[in-house]
Amino acid sequence: MTRVGVLGGGLQGCCIALELASRGAHVVLVDENPDLLTRTAVANEGKVHLGYMYAADPSLRTARTMLSGALAFAPFLRRHLGGDLDLATSSPAAYVVHRDSQHGVEQVAAYLDAVHGLVADAARVPGATYLGGAVTAPLRRWTEAEIEACFDPAEAVGVFDSPEVAVDPLALASILRRRITEEPLVEVRTGHRVEAVKRTADERFEVTGFLVGQPGEEWDEPFDQVVNALWGGRLAVDETLGLRPGRPWLHRLKYGVSVRWPASAPAPPSATVVSGPFGEVVRYPDDTVYLTWYPACLRGYSGEVSPPTSWETHPTGDVRDDIVRGTVRGLAQLVPDLAALGDEHLADATVKGGVIVAWGETDIDDPLSELHHRFAIGVTSEDGYHSVDPGKLTMAPLFAQHCADRVVA
Repeated sequence: MTRVGVLGGGLQGCCIALELASRGAHVVLVDENPDLLTRTAVANEGKVHLGYMYAADPSLRTARTMLSGALAFAPFLRRHLGGDLDLATSSPAAYVVHRDSQHGVEQVAAYLDAVHGLVADAARVPGATYLGGAVTAPLRRWTEAEIEACFDPAEAVGVFDSPEVAVDPLALASILRRRITEEPLVEVRTGHRVEAVKRTADERFEVTGFLVGQPGEEWDEPFDQVVNALWGGRLAVDETLGLRPGRPWLHRLKYGVSVRWPASAPAPPSATVVSGPFGEVVRYPDDTVYLTWYPACLRGYSGEVSPPTSWETHPTGDVRDDIVRGTVRGLAQLVPDLAALGDEHLADATVKGGVIVAWGETDIDDPLSELHHRFAIGVTSEDGYHSVDPGKLTMAPLFAQHCADRVVA
């Protein structure tokens, strides 16, 4: 039986572990945190991208990539988590064109129409399923009256319906954790930080690191093959095998704010603001609303091989308060309903952040930034060592299948 070390217990690593186990491999899933799926995997909105966001890539290569991942997402989860899986999803996102958008309303309309043609064609293929349900209905442009009812028309110069939804990442993480503990072919090693991978004389691998919270305590373990599904630390571990990408990358620290929406106030629609450094509103069925506003929530950049260890998952004090106030204030200019959130509602708001890793040197306020292009991602393999760059949450299940195809080929 092939013994595979899967490094990283985020969404990508967990999906790979389940897929490999389903094909008969013995998996050891390694993560430095006290539990699986506790960092970036649960610090985002959970959007399952169909490709509508990437107007800065007119080639549609990013859209096609995201679409392939989105239509594999639900089938993968149902196969591994149960056919009757019923995950909570957000209301579908309206795409809102900001007055300062990098692309005009008609440009966005043309891009959305082109992508939707791809979506409708792909969704008709037998077996293709989107988590949110039907996706083939034509996208509809909102009337001026509809825009005024939900947004400030001075800020929102165009709005379009979309079928795109987000999955509650906390709910998904809980189900995945439980499923992995039930899988006899997956061993979990939490509290194990990975430092290096090296090839051994017998053409296998040795993974080394240290035990978190136990100074001086090291660990090492042999494997037939290794999958590097780490997130912030992936490039550093690749480098220990002499593997370094021939292009620049950027680590960013981004936060989001989750609030319980007050029952007395009209709830805002789910909305994705394009194109540029703006943000989004995601409304889940349990009245939780996830908010992110790029200028307030983006708190760090690094082009180093590993992100700074000082970056916090849960900010506190003035930093936390500044993120909350800045996010609500920024979005409320566009979504007036957010003005209903007073101090009494925001006191219990959850602020959580994670590292975003992407290819490029400049941020998304640069229309030419490589960060707008998310198609050069996936699995890179070299003689039994597999490094996985998911790019987005959307792609994790599909890339798990691609990775398993290589490991057990």
